[in-house]
Amino acid sequence: MEALFGRYFKGDKIIWLIVLFLSIISLLAIYSSTGSLAYKYQEGNTAYYFLKQFVFIAVGLGLVFIVHMITWRVYAPLSKGLLLISIPLLLVTLVFGASLNSAARWLAIPGLGVTIQTSDVAKMALVMYVANILSQRQNEIKDLKKAFIPIVVPIAFICLLILPANFSTAFMLGLTCWLLMLIGRISLKHLFGFTGLAVVLLGVFIFVALQFKTVSRIQTWKNRIENFGSDDGDGNFQVNQSKIAIATGGIIGKGPGNSTQRNFLPHPYSDFIFAIIVEEYGLIGGTVVLLMYLIILFRAGVIVKKANRTFPAFLAIGLALLLVLQAMVNMCVAVNLIPVTGQPLPLVSMGGTSLFFTSAAFGIILSISRTQGKTELFDGEEEVKGNS
Repeated sequence: MEALFGRYFKGDKIIWLIVLFLSIISLLAIYSSTGSLAYKYQEGNTAYYFLKQFVFIAVGLGLVFIVHMITWRVYAPLSKGLLLISIPLLLVTLVFGASLNSAARWLAIPGLGVTIQTSDVAKMALVMYVANILSQRQNEIKDLKKAFIPIVVPIAFICLLILPANFSTAFMLGLTCWLLMLIGRISLKHLFGFTGLAVVLLGVFIFVALQFKTVSRIQTWKNRIENFGSDDGDGNFQVNQSKIAIATGGIIGKGPGNSTQRNFLPHPYSDFIFAIIVEEYGLIGGTVVLLMYLIILFRAGVIVKKANRTFPAFLAIGLALLLVLQAMVNMCVAVNLIPVTGQPLPLVSMGGTSLFFTSAAFGIILSISRTQGKTELFDGEEEVKGNS
């Protein structure tokens, strides 16, 4: 069995096992949390959403397998083109995108009846681009014009396009790129100077935005922040139900399928799926899920340490940071550590295209781990000295 697994599933075996584990957790949690949804929209067919998620998971795992067989070499030359494509996609989404809670995040593909969250395309493209520029400019990485500006301008532009509809995604993407630049040895003077400027501009933006009380999206942001800092039961309904689910789960949980808060908690299959997991599998189950994401980040660090090329090293840690930060945000919302954001739990929450982009990210990380130490350097790319 091990030989068969090793023949077809290359790369980091621990990451493969985590992907499979999270996929199983997803199916169990989705089946348990979609009962009310099934009675509301599918005439009580509780198997409908389970089977739908099963298909998504199967396609996602297939995507992981296909992508992990593709060499990481293709992503460096593609990164700039993907970034340029993502810009008009984000602009079109802002103007014509399908909305939820006054946020235009999805773009419908004509004739297919499928919607994609264009920020997913932008996230992956931007991380690829930053990893590529960092790898190419290591000899001049402290230079403002040759390294810092070519990296930070696209980051700022993409994050600004995402921000109106999805503040949390813009923040996570910006933080991921900031950490990548820190790891990539960008000048600390430039990095912290830009960070200070960004904080000031963001503060001004928030202050000005709050003056437009008639804009529904701005009102949504304001309500979430105010509800987070208040004891208002009505305003905190989602979070209160999530806290009840977590509290009643105890140490070992109520058991698979025995959640009661799924009938009261809005979006228990996406934004608050972690609360359902803790309710049914207890503190132990929740801790295991948390550890899975932390292990992904650790294994990405191992991949970076073994790598002797900068581009795949930056790409692997960048994608891992993006996935793990999203998971942390989702779990922090469930336990009321931060305001509600609407971020799904990667590879676990119910979804289609977002799950596929997550699968592609895992596939790229596995591709890098599969081929590390076996390929030549790009022209202009720096070798990682001392494997550090």
